[in-house]
Parts: sequence; structure tokens; C-alpha cells
Amino acid sequence: MMMPLCSFCIKSGILCQKCQKKIESGQIGETDVQIAKLLMGLEEKYPSLQKIQFYNAYDVDSVLAIVVGRGDLSVFRENNGKILREITQHTGKRVRIIEKHGDERTFLENLFDPAVITTINKIWLPGGTTETRVIMASRQRRLPVKSRILKKLAKQIRGITLRIAYEDQMERMIRR
Repeated sequence: MMMPLCSFCIKSGILCQKCQKKIESGQIGETDVQIAKLLMGLEEKYPSLQKIQFYNAYDVDSVLAIVVGRGDLSVFRENNGKILREITQHTGKRVRIIEKHGDERTFLENLFDPAVITTINKIWLPGGTTETRVIMASRQRRLPVKSRILKKLAKQIRGITLRIAYEDQMERMIRR
């Protein structure tokens, strides 16, 4: 498994100079270290974890987002999601697996999964800022976690400011 810290440092709990500098600079946080240690522990039970690349972990309220390399999302879904359930048991949080690379749409689909995104729009605001509006199919399919948590995760992971809307809301706005 590729990680932001040395495997020796993670296993021993004693950090080399290189890993210590990453923590001091804020590039790596305490959550990253804890999740890296957890994933290394699960590697023995689930050998497919040896192939993944772990980048970061973000802890927002009751949700833990784990950022992995392209294509690594499928590893966590293997065995009917047993790896995800074990991570959830160890952390006591809902877990979202996000692929680091890829376009904005893929990122948002991973974040909102299993809810269906109909449209993604860019909104240019005065002052040169932008927001991304995600339009969901309908309220029948609930979001995986609260919308405020999804907004925080999008901001922390990719720097995206989100607005979440539903098709029925948009239709009502158009009719007015």
C-alpha cells in the first residue's frame, strides 16, 4: 500500500525526519496517521488493500472521507463492503471513499453515491468566485449524509463550494 508516511513510521509510531516534517507542515494530520495505521492492520485480512494508494483522510462531524488513488474505490466495495464495515466499526463514523484523481463530476458522484446527480452547473458570482450547483434527481433518493457535511467535504478535499438543489425545486423556480 502506498501511503503519505513510511510504513515503518506507521507501524512503530516513531516518526523519521521526513515524516515528522510532513506532520509539522500540516501536510499530514492526525486523522491521516490513524487511518493509515488502520488500513495497514486490515491489509493482512484483506490482501487487496496492498494495491491501493492512500492519500488523506478527512473527518467531518460523523463522516470519515478516505481519499485513495484512481481505481482503488472498487477494492473497498469487494466482499460485499466488508472493508468499509470494518473501518466503520473501528472509527464509529460513516465512511465515504473518494478517488483523488479524475474530473469534478466523478469526484461529486463518489461523494454523493448512491444518490443520483442529474446536472452539475458552475455559477460565477461577483468578485470572481465560483460555486458548483449539484442538481439531484428527486428527493425520493436521500443523500448519503447531511448536505452540510457534503458541502464541507467538497470544500476540504477539492476546494469546491457547493449548492445542492433538486429537480422539482428547479422546475418551480422556472415556472415563476
